[in-house]
Amino acid sequence: MKPPATFETARLRLRTPIMDDAEAIFTTYANDAEATRYVSFRTHLSPAEAREYLRHCAAGWAGDGPFTWVILQREDGRLAGAIDIRPQDHRVELGYILGRAYWGRGYMTEVVRAVSDWALAQPAVHRVWAVCDVDNHASARVLEKAGLAREGRLRRWGVHPNVSAIPRDFWCYARVKETP
Repeated sequence: MKPPATFETARLRLRTPIMDDAEAIFTTYANDAEATRYVSFRTHLSPAEAREYLRHCAAGWAGDGPFTWVILQREDGRLAGAIDIRPQDHRVELGYILGRAYWGRGYMTEVVRAVSDWALAQPAVHRVWAVCDVDNHASARVLEKAGLAREGRLRRWGVHPNVSAIPRDFWCYARVKETP
């Protein structure tokens, strides 16, 4: 499955990342300890780390994923965050981050809804899912508002290196394609 390079929502535009995005990624969210608290990567200390991330993104698009988009405000083109999908047979996993200056506006709910709607419209996809730390109440709310249902607690599921080196509990959320 190869997703489209761009998406449009009412207020946002998603596009494949380019190397020129490194500085905006670094300053918007990657160097912010609060924005990166519940992600799988360490808070970036330099724009060079953002450039390395962008090389990883390019490799994903050249292969079978993950497929990452940067999230831009349509009105001014400012980079607000990123979302990616990781196709896995009949499933698609979502991951995302948003710069703190853009929190509380419903942007991520809008993006998660658009990407999950697209994924579930693909004939081979029957499940869109995501996980979030049990203490990440804002992310849990985004997933719920985007139409994903909480399925359960995954004990000691993953590590958030900016919180602890010990695996933490996560909530699992999903939307599934309804069969006729």
